[in-house]
Parts: sequence; structure tokens; C-alpha cells
Amino acid sequence: MGRWILDTPLELAPLLAETEDPACGALVVFFGTVRNENEGQPVDGMTYEAHVSMAEKVLGAIEAETLDRFDVRRCRIQHRVGTLKLGEPSVIIVVRAAHRAAAYDASRYAIDAIKQRAPIWKEEHYVTGESRYLDGVPLTRKES
Repeated sequence: MGRWILDTPLELAPLLAETEDPACGALVVFFGTVRNENEGQPVDGMTYEAHVSMAEKVLGAIEAETLDRFDVRRCRIQHRVGTLKLGEPSVIIVVRAAHRAAAYDASRYAIDAIKQRAPIWKEEHYVTGESRYLDGVPLTRKES
């Protein structure tokens, strides 16, 4: 299995090869890309930073949870760090299952879990030359 956090452009083909499974009739691929606007501000790019070793553990755990919680056979996640231009992928999620419903549900779970739990930070760069870090999801304590 490959790495989860990369500082080079993300590539779909290796993830498709890694997850290939003839028992799967459904393949869902999710790309998160840098868009040109957020909250009314024109965006020029994005910088992603991560605590790499922790982020890789979290993404690996999310892959395992996705396999356990949904009727899917394969799940692979990669996230990019560094400065990205408009349209560049920051995250790719590949899910394979026998049927489409499970693959769609698993993919949505994976991206939501990444946003909730992965120690990855986003700094938006605006066309004005300004930038700001985006608010993350607050950490909450589990009730005992």
C-alpha cells in the first residue's frame, strides 16, 4: 500500500490499479479540488499543511473504518500538501464495492471523516494577495 500524504501532484491511475477487484461492480472516485471562490472571496490558490505522521495514521484508520462500516471491498485515500493552483486535486478517495449504494455512502463517510479528524490545515490565497487559514472543525470530547 502506498502513502496517504503526498507533496507531489495526486494521480488517479495508481490508486485505480491498487484497488482493482473483479468482484466490484461499482467504482466511486471523489476528487476534492481547489475552487476559485469561497464565501464570496475570489481564490487564487490554496496551501495545505499537515502533521504528516499523524495524518497518515488518521487516513489509514478512516480507510479501515470505511471497509468495516460499509459493504465495500476497497478504499484508498490520498491527500496533497503544499501549494496548489486552481483546479488541482487536494484529495482523492477511491472506493470499490459490489454495488453502487455502498460505494457512494462509503465515499461520503470517508470525506466527512477526513474533514472532521485529519490534522490537515488549509490556507486560502486570494487574488488580492491576502491569505487566511480556514477554520477547522472543532475537536469535541467523547462523552463517557
